[in-house]
Amino acid sequence: MRLLLIEDEPDLGAAIKKVLNQETYVVDWILDGNQAWSYLETQWTEYTLAIIDWMLPGMSGLELCKRLRANHSSLPVLMLTAKDRMEEKIIGLDAGADDYLVKPFKMPELLARLRALRRRSPQLQPPQLQAGNLTLNYGTHSVTRQNATDEKKQVIPLTIKEFQLLEYFMKHPNQIVNRDQIMNQLWEVDEEPISNVVAAQVRLLRRKLEDSNNSLIETIYGVGYRFNPNL
Repeated sequence: MRLLLIEDEPDLGAAIKKVLNQETYVVDWILDGNQAWSYLETQWTEYTLAIIDWMLPGMSGLELCKRLRANHSSLPVLMLTAKDRMEEKIIGLDAGADDYLVKPFKMPELLARLRALRRRSPQLQPPQLQAGNLTLNYGTHSVTRQNATDEKKQVIPLTIKEFQLLEYFMKHPNQIVNRDQIMNQLWEVDEEPISNVVAAQVRLLRRKLEDSNNSLIETIYGVGYRFNPNL
């Protein structure tokens, strides 16, 4: 899941990003309203959620919300602000925010509100993702496999990046996806991973899935990869 964080307070932004990364979100963190709009105007469909601070340099979070909705974007938005008067909350919600969180706040409340936004948004994924005999659980950040010869489900331990990669494959079953598509979804815009990082992550994931014959995650040489969940 990819999330856009727009927050100009360095300490708060870094703390939020760290917590969200631990929750398996891929986070693009922007500190300026004008730069944020350059992302939202053309790439809002790439994000699952947006967290937008009201007071930003360049363009306010309020204006960002208004522009999003004027462009018919359905991206769920959680607005952060120190403004706690009822009239100000109404202004934020009427501008297009889906929820409103007053600073200072505790990180567990932030995460709970994001989970609630995901539940309320029909375009977002359910608590579990199923493909073949694999089940990806967002609530527990776990992956299990149901073997045909064993009634007990096998828990597959994955790192955060392996979890994100498997999620992407499970959302695109039987489709060929290339390296750039995977990079755009799993690595943040300010990251500079090594050139073979996608191939390395696929190898690690295959090893965890015991996919030694490369049939579950198939390499299409010169093109990309294809996830075949029903093999």
